[in-house]
Amino acid sequence: MSGKAFFDTNVLVYVVAANDPRTDIAEALLAGGGVVSIQGLNEFVAVARRKLGMTWDEISEALAAFRTLCRSPVPMTVDTHEDALRIAAQYGYHIYDALVVAAALQADCHTLYSEDMQHGQIIDARVTIRNPFSTGGAVMSPRAHPESPRG
Repeated sequence: MSGKAFFDTNVLVYVVAANDPRTDIAEALLAGGGVVSIQGLNEFVAVARRKLGMTWDEISEALAAFRTLCRSPVPMTVDTHEDALRIAAQYGYHIYDALVVAAALQADCHTLYSEDMQHGQIIDARVTIRNPFSTGGAVMSPRAHPESPRG
């Protein structure tokens, strides 16, 4: 599957993470454009403040860059919520991950980039989850980098 890309929060976090080997990959993905959700932007703010120690000015600057590269973030709606409940029940995802998947589906994306979900899984025959940070089939250890958004 090819087409529009959807970015989970961890891709946004690694764009601004200092001394992280995933930064170059995250920057390259984001430079190609794609879609994010309001949820993802809000999660980014929480991680940037709490785990990365970024100032409000730094956060605002990063958000402005994300919104330039990924125009029209997907809003959180009742439909998104209901789709997420179905996805959580059907595929076994935590509700917050299911909300990310539901937003990707709502935006008609074909690829969802995330390190938090099952690499290669296809949801509703429409979106494929890809871990862009995996190497040779092995996922990089999140313990080595505690700034994982939902970690």
